[in-house]
Amino acid sequence: MSTGDPTDVPDGPDLLDGHDLAVELAFALELATAADAVTLPHYEHGSFHLDWKENRTEVTEADREGELAISSRVLAERPHHALYGEEHGVVGDQDSPWRWVVDPIDGTSNFVRGIPVWATLVALTHAQHGPVVGVVSAPAMGRRWWAARGLGAFVESTLRGGTPVQRPCRVSAVAALEEAQVSITFAKGWDDLGLTGELVSLQQRARRARGFGDFWQHMLVAEGAVDLAVDAVGLMPYDVAAVQVVVEEAGGTFTDRHGVRTFESDTAISSNGLLHGLIGPLGG
Repeated sequence: MSTGDPTDVPDGPDLLDGHDLAVELAFALELATAADAVTLPHYEHGSFHLDWKENRTEVTEADREGELAISSRVLAERPHHALYGEEHGVVGDQDSPWRWVVDPIDGTSNFVRGIPVWATLVALTHAQHGPVVGVVSAPAMGRRWWAARGLGAFVESTLRGGTPVQRPCRVSAVAALEEAQVSITFAKGWDDLGLTGELVSLQQRARRARGFGDFWQHMLVAEGAVDLAVDAVGLMPYDVAAVQVVVEEAGGTFTDRHGVRTFESDTAISSNGLLHGLIGPLGG
């Protein structure tokens, strides 16, 4: 199911601008698997050194090696595509309308503290159509989500080393905020915008409020377990491109705080679509 602009549709059952999205999705899944093979052992054995970026966010060699595992495959097998990663910026064919947008470890703060809520994010974007393929792989949680424009969204769960179980993702049908479960990520950025009070009021109106954070809150929206998720301020495209595809293909709505459908804003709100109109733009 596509929830974008009515003119923003593939030129065939699985095609967009001559690209077979099913093929690109399969490649994205391979990229996520390659990154997981690098990052998960680092996490399980604590075999990494913590550094700090200029913006005071954490980074480890697992982040850098995970992105290298992805970028080397893209450069070799998609030479006419570009890639934008959190750690190494833009590489590849910078004139291409096709760009892979990746975050090797979304949730590095969790990763370094031994909290399993972190994931590899892999998205394929198009200059005109935006994100069209998305994979969110959380190996320490035994979960992976994926979607492609017009092909639906799915989740796979592997627990206790058992056989992976796959099922489609579908957002909830909760239509009243008073009956909704919401996830809100409180952060200094909301304080700086003077909007923390609005978030507190939103949380108080909801039936239940939690703070799952990062990619996970949006994946819970896609699964129908959470009805509305408000992310932190200060996001980058690689934080949200992949999750946008999954949420939308699950039937949900994904916008910034102003209500604009985009993956290039510094804020992100996902919902089952029914609740978006009830909360309105945050801060006007």
